[in-house]
Amino acid sequence: MSNYEWSIADLLSYMGRNSGMLWEYFITHVVMVLAGIGLALAIGIPLGVLCSRNEKLAKFILAITSMLQVVPSLALLVLLMLVFGLGTTTVVVGLLLYSLNPIVRNTYVGLKQVNGSYVEAGRGLGMSSMQLMFKVRFPLALPYVISGLRIAAVIAIGVATIAPLVGGDGLGREIYSGLNGQNPLRLYAGAIPAALLAIVADIIFGVMQRKLNFAQRTSSSGSRQSASSSK
Repeated sequence: MSNYEWSIADLLSYMGRNSGMLWEYFITHVVMVLAGIGLALAIGIPLGVLCSRNEKLAKFILAITSMLQVVPSLALLVLLMLVFGLGTTTVVVGLLLYSLNPIVRNTYVGLKQVNGSYVEAGRGLGMSSMQLMFKVRFPLALPYVISGLRIAAVIAIGVATIAPLVGGDGLGREIYSGLNGQNPLRLYAGAIPAALLAIVADIIFGVMQRKLNFAQRTSSSGSRQSASSSK
């Protein structure tokens, strides 16, 4: 590959000629990531809520999710392949398992960090436990949940690039075709969009996290009010 003479113009030309194929790989990559993270949210948030209500159970659940994330991604996908066979299902389940830990842990931490005065105020208004969870505690914990989702998304986008090794598709197919064929154009045509996708996801979720930070908005609003009063 080091002897292959190429330039940025060659790369752009290759991507232009194969835009249809690359776009199909990109969409497949995004769909796999969204499916894995969507399932992780559906399972992880309830587990995080459960952890916040039972400390003994929290230690067990968090230990399991931590162990899942420690397992090398390729080894995990190969083990899952024994159950689900070659294909996208194995990849999606792998992304689900890899995304669980940050979502469960951040949901748990976020709920634990909610200021008790808000909960007491809700109780004073006659709210039930379920109302306190969905109208007070969970909305205040959302920045932590989004932070976990942010981490999970970046991890999932990276792990999805090895999908071709277990029969999946996505941008990883171009990356491995480039490696096997000693063709840097194909390698970078897959790697660059995958890297940009991870960066964009990180930025989007970072903005969402700041927008949903109730405490930061409150302190900023208080600072502006104090400044206005002093004038």
